[in-house]
Amino acid sequence: MNCYGIEVSPRHIPPLDPDYAPLYLFNHAFLRDAHKPFGIAVERSGGQRAVYRTFIHGTPEFVQADRYYVDRLVKTLLWMKGGFKVYVWGDGDMFQLLKAAYAPGGSRAFDADFMARVYEQPFQVVECAELPPEISQSQAIGRHLDGCRIGFDAGGSDRKVSAVIDGESVFSEEVVWFPKITEDPDYHFQGIVAAMKSAAAHMPRVDAIGVSSAGIYIENRTMVASLFLKVPEDLFDAKVKDIYIRAAKEIGDVPLVVANDGDVTALAGAMSLDDNNVLGIAMGTSEAVGYVDGAGNITGWLNELAFVPVDAAPGAMVDEWSGDIGCGVKYFSQDSVIKLAPAAGIQLDAELSPAEKLKAVQALMEQDDPRAAAIYRSIGIYLSHALALYYDLYHFKHVLLLGRVMSGKGGDLILSTCKEAMADEYPEIAAAILPALPDEKFRRVGQSAAAASLPALVK
Repeated sequence: MNCYGIEVSPRHIPPLDPDYAPLYLFNHAFLRDAHKPFGIAVERSGGQRAVYRTFIHGTPEFVQADRYYVDRLVKTLLWMKGGFKVYVWGDGDMFQLLKAAYAPGGSRAFDADFMARVYEQPFQVVECAELPPEISQSQAIGRHLDGCRIGFDAGGSDRKVSAVIDGESVFSEEVVWFPKITEDPDYHFQGIVAAMKSAAAHMPRVDAIGVSSAGIYIENRTMVASLFLKVPEDLFDAKVKDIYIRAAKEIGDVPLVVANDGDVTALAGAMSLDDNNVLGIAMGTSEAVGYVDGAGNITGWLNELAFVPVDAAPGAMVDEWSGDIGCGVKYFSQDSVIKLAPAAGIQLDAELSPAEKLKAVQALMEQDDPRAAAIYRSIGIYLSHALALYYDLYHFKHVLLLGRVMSGKGGDLILSTCKEAMADEYPEIAAAILPALPDEKFRRVGQSAAAASLPALVK
């Protein structure tokens, strides 16, 4: 396929999405003949900066490809590392392009507004004579097992809670809820408190509470989270920013840590594998990603790969929230299963919720329906190409795959298809990484138990 003047020719193509053009292959084809030095730095809180040096063509015949490559690169760095200030070095035209894109009304205004809200700083794109130095800080996370702990995992389709005593789960519960379509934040608050009280009832006391939740959290405060998508902005500021802090106080004055669910996924993986350098990917309502580095620490990066592009096809599916195309959420979540169903010949009842539509396809897969199998094979091919892209970014060793999309026979087929495709298309990467599934119970509930280990007890 020709993408912006660059030929992308994967050997492995999703059977239900023949126009899929892996961004990893686009990037590598683009860079083969790109020789003009170019660089980007992205600054986030605490003066931390991520720096990326690369090349563009800088010639008239590759203007379209240069613009596309730079646009995707900056978006990737912002959603992987996070930041409110972008430094551009090496090309004035690319600087002007990015400045316009991230201005109000620009093509990336959503991204700029999102980052400004997360970091509570105005978003900027600036040109620089030389790139600033890279500065990063990592920190230890979780693995505290002592005492009586509550672990709460807030998903978009269900909420999970565990009661954990000295590292052993003594109670786990899953409850279906509908946070993403509910405007009243009291609904969310009452659900969180009910879950915590349910776990507390199975322990003699509560020493600490750990929360795994989709979104971005700073000092246990909710900065941005899709769980509260329908909550009006004034109520968000009044009742959502401190929602977990208030809920924990209903249980007692105990240590509380709220972490992004992707980071808790990676932590759960590191704990279960007894190793580090783990990328955790939870495919559920969205694509939640976290990373534990080689030292067993989290990096402070956003790791919001749901918004990172993986498909270079000009006709790739639109993400309704960001308005952008080809982003991970449409390939590694229940949205992917739903979008592929018509191509597989499966008609899903429009009255069903997204979670119910996923369950309908899963039921067909459990019956070995070939149409459902084609959906999961397609996602496996998507994953093979995306893991190559993610490996370029993280250089991880382990990949732990969780979430409802990875449950049952469908998850097994996704993993086996991914491994086969990677071994053929990317043999060096396939030899360097270890994708794995936890057992069925851990896939669904293990994250809440890992969340329980987040807080350290006050001695």
